[in-house]
Amino acid sequence: MKPRTGVAELLARKQLLDTRAQAHAACSARLRELRAWQAERLSRTYADLHADPHYRRAVEFFLHDVYGPQEFANRDRDLARVWGYLNRALPQAAFDLLAQAIELHVLTTELDLELIDALPAGPVTAQTYQTAYRAVSKRGARARQIDLVVDIGQDLSRLVRRPWVALALRAAHAPARAAGLGTLQGFLERGFAAFREMSDPQRLLQAVRERETRLMDALLNQRPVSASEACAYGELP
Repeated sequence: MKPRTGVAELLARKQLLDTRAQAHAACSARLRELRAWQAERLSRTYADLHADPHYRRAVEFFLHDVYGPQEFANRDRDLARVWGYLNRALPQAAFDLLAQAIELHVLTTELDLELIDALPAGPVTAQTYQTAYRAVSKRGARARQIDLVVDIGQDLSRLVRRPWVALALRAAHAPARAAGLGTLQGFLERGFAAFREMSDPQRLLQAVRERETRLMDALLNQRPVSASEACAYGELP
């Protein structure tokens, strides 16, 4: 059983990162530009799975709720306010899912802030992104980022096989929203619904691990990329 620790520390790191990002308008604008570019890249990389009705909702959950360009302040504020209660009340797998989502967002924000420091002036392009990506490097952190995305999917895959979880989410819907925890509740409900529709979630999770790892290697190692990678990523130099 994994220890239920680290959430408070993650939320403290998140607050410091938000303070830095919001301190300067230029930093906030550059961060939004970078995240929009990355979201577009992700949508191309997983366009084939998004076109499959069995995987569409799960892909959208990952692109918008797990690793998207939007701000997660409401969800994180909900969690900061009640994480001590959730630590006691939630099943281990559900708590781990939330903790991993927060860790992923904190890690992604840290890497994105380093990227915008390394990006040259002007629009974000495949060329400037690769240059900044290689300058920052952080292979270990990038690999951890991929692991967290896959781990979140694995946890959801296990949760949807437990019938009582669906009943618990339905029962908690109204009380959670009345308590001001609607954002957090919505995150859990969307993830559960998306993974319940898939007959083979491992196909999606394997695609995430393989594609993101190949792209990481291409960006860091300057190796030749395949036609499929170039199509998914853009104009890699």
